[in-house]
Amino acid sequence: MKIHFPSRLPIPVEQVASSFAALGSEQRLEVLRQLVRAGPEGLPIGALGAKCGITGSTLTHHMKILASAGLVTQAKQGRSIICAAVEYDVMQALSNYLLAECCADSDANNNTDTGHSHD
Repeated sequence: MKIHFPSRLPIPVEQVASSFAALGSEQRLEVLRQLVRAGPEGLPIGALGAKCGITGSTLTHHMKILASAGLVTQAKQGRSIICAAVEYDVMQALSNYLLAECCADSDANNNTDTGHSHD
């Protein structure tokens, strides 16, 4: 079952935890990184496997976990399976979840020059 992310915060912590858990594997993180590099058009599953050094059922397993977490999509195109570009809106929502209250409890919060920005 694919996780549905609401368009605005707060995102239920269970959904966020599930998505971050899907990235708890070096191989899945590499798959996601390669799909980010590929851009919106994604990659055929064979090309993705070659770039990641992962083949067959192992790659299928990792793609299933990432897709269930709402981080990637797959689509059949003719005889090929395209591991579609990552769901950038979901990744942005995850980043926003972590950064939404950045420095809220910090003394620097009262200072206009915090030394960093989240824009």
